[in-house]
Amino acid sequence: MLGCSSSCISLVVAPSSSSQSLLLSRLSLFPSPSSSSLPSADLLKVASRRLTFATKTKTQSVSTMAVDQENVGNVKRQLAKLFEVSLKATIPDEPGVEPLIAACTGKFGDYQCNNAMGIWSKIKGKQTEFKGPPSVGQAIMKNLPPSEIIESCSVAGPGFVNIVLSKNWMANSLQRMLIDGIDTWAPQLPVKRAVVDFSSPNIAKEMHVGHLRSTIIGDTLARMLEFSHVEVLRRNHVGDWGTQFGMLIEFLFEKFPNPENVNEAAIGDLQTFYKASKERFDSDAEFKQRAQQAVVRLQGGEDKYRKAWAQICEISRTEFHRVYQRLGVHLEEKGESFYNPYIPGVLEKLNQQGLIEESEGARVIFLKGVNIPLIVVKSDGGYNYASTDLTALWYRLNEEKAEWIIYVTDVGQQQHFDMVFKAVKRAGWLPADDASYPKATHVGFGLVLGEDGKRFRTRNTEVVRLVDLLDEAKNRSKSALIERETAKDWSEDEVEKTAEAVGYGAVKYADLKNNRLTNYTFNFDQMLSDKGNTAVYLLYAHARICSIIRKSGKDIEELKRTGRIALDHQDERALGLHLLQFSEVVEEACTNLLPNVLCEYLYNLSEIFTKKFYSNCQVVGSPEETSRLLLCEATATVMRKCFYLLGIVPVYKI
Repeated sequence: MLGCSSSCISLVVAPSSSSQSLLLSRLSLFPSPSSSSLPSADLLKVASRRLTFATKTKTQSVSTMAVDQENVGNVKRQLAKLFEVSLKATIPDEPGVEPLIAACTGKFGDYQCNNAMGIWSKIKGKQTEFKGPPSVGQAIMKNLPPSEIIESCSVAGPGFVNIVLSKNWMANSLQRMLIDGIDTWAPQLPVKRAVVDFSSPNIAKEMHVGHLRSTIIGDTLARMLEFSHVEVLRRNHVGDWGTQFGMLIEFLFEKFPNPENVNEAAIGDLQTFYKASKERFDSDAEFKQRAQQAVVRLQGGEDKYRKAWAQICEISRTEFHRVYQRLGVHLEEKGESFYNPYIPGVLEKLNQQGLIEESEGARVIFLKGVNIPLIVVKSDGGYNYASTDLTALWYRLNEEKAEWIIYVTDVGQQQHFDMVFKAVKRAGWLPADDASYPKATHVGFGLVLGEDGKRFRTRNTEVVRLVDLLDEAKNRSKSALIERETAKDWSEDEVEKTAEAVGYGAVKYADLKNNRLTNYTFNFDQMLSDKGNTAVYLLYAHARICSIIRKSGKDIEELKRTGRIALDHQDERALGLHLLQFSEVVEEACTNLLPNVLCEYLYNLSEIFTKKFYSNCQVVGSPEETSRLLLCEATATVMRKCFYLLGIVPVYKI
């Protein structure tokens, strides 16, 4: 353990009688070689030392248990608390310096504090004891309070403080996670409620591969935020309002004079129905006029037209549900029509602030740095996307009290949302500083490409129906399973469920592992391969871990209570370190809204387990069997949580 500088004073709080039993129970999580032989009074002294806490003054030290309970699984934040104390002691006249802690990639440590150079640039030329960044780094290291977290520190180069974690503390942290559950490792984000606006297909148009990315990315972002204790309002902003409904309603009336005959079976393929109505609209002037009048009647609230609109919407929802059911995605629909009644009032608020101006018959908002205005009322008096999106944003801020509003759409809509966000900042609904809350963020994503490098389509140039694509993935996965020798004794239900888990998981992971801003090529053969960075490889790796535990014949729940983890082998330690970085990786993925960060972590975890730990550390039948089985269980637990956050269903046997 690190020594404390002379300016540090440990503050130990003696336990009250009512808390003694709690301390003793917690002590079992931090065993020492001789603790079992100590009398009860001495055990309490040990417990109280290990539960030392610190205030934020520079003269007090921080022990392992002093770190906020909310950061129990986040190593980087726990280290930051320690270095915060050190920085205040090192540079008391430079307040507000935040600890810069990063995971190490080199051989000199596990983590690194990178404050020395920045501090030197602040204090250079002032009357201080420091001669340069290395001496600042030495002082930071010297002023670190004692902690069970840190085994040793060293200073390298221009003051980088390299940190080696205590392997005993690492093992105890993993042990606590297995006992208390991985949810104790959830990050703590600075927001309580968020809206994630994703998927958002158009009514009367089938979901196709173009909706795939929004649905998958949005669901994963929602899952990561929910895991991080954020209340997430999952919003499906479907296109269920506007001029196309006049065309659809009028065509519906022609085809079905008796409204009782309108149902999904009668209409048949909704996409075909939409195309036929569009052709009629474009080629028949009289029909076009009737359709335009139908829009007015719909928006005016005429019962016959509202009922027809509702029928069309319901048939579309049935189609959407087939996709969402396959993907395991849950949303709450609040489409364009929901916000329509609020639009006049919201625009009036903006008008009263002097933001809306007349321009060529339209009503617009001019924005600094943008050479085109944001049109909020068209020249014909109609509303548009901007009208609805401004109103939805107002509603989410004022009625739903959201602190973070996230829009998941393709990168082609980036400019539109940038303009909407600029407009609401002008109105004062959002702070000008993007780092402050409440805030709105556009999560853009690239295209899904075919192997020809062009937008992914079927051979007849039609966009690919998402239901067909997902069914194809499942069927290919099922065929591969049936060919496997190990699956010959499976029940049909086992084959079906595994095929769904692998097939749908493969489609999701192939999307999520890429940086969302880039295009990616859709290739069934690659995504369903059991080699390389694929969901199939990861799912099979998880199943192998479960198989190791089963073959041991041991009760893993009993081992959690009675066994201990040790990280004596270098590959045991490497695995333990990576497991402990789970929480900070999820926090990074949430903060930057990048699911690929979590995918990379999961793939690296599988590689470390398979190619380091399992290759070099015998599990079943070894003297270290209990510890290594617990490491297997810890790995499987973290993998399952990663799968859940990515919307992938784990498999337990192969």
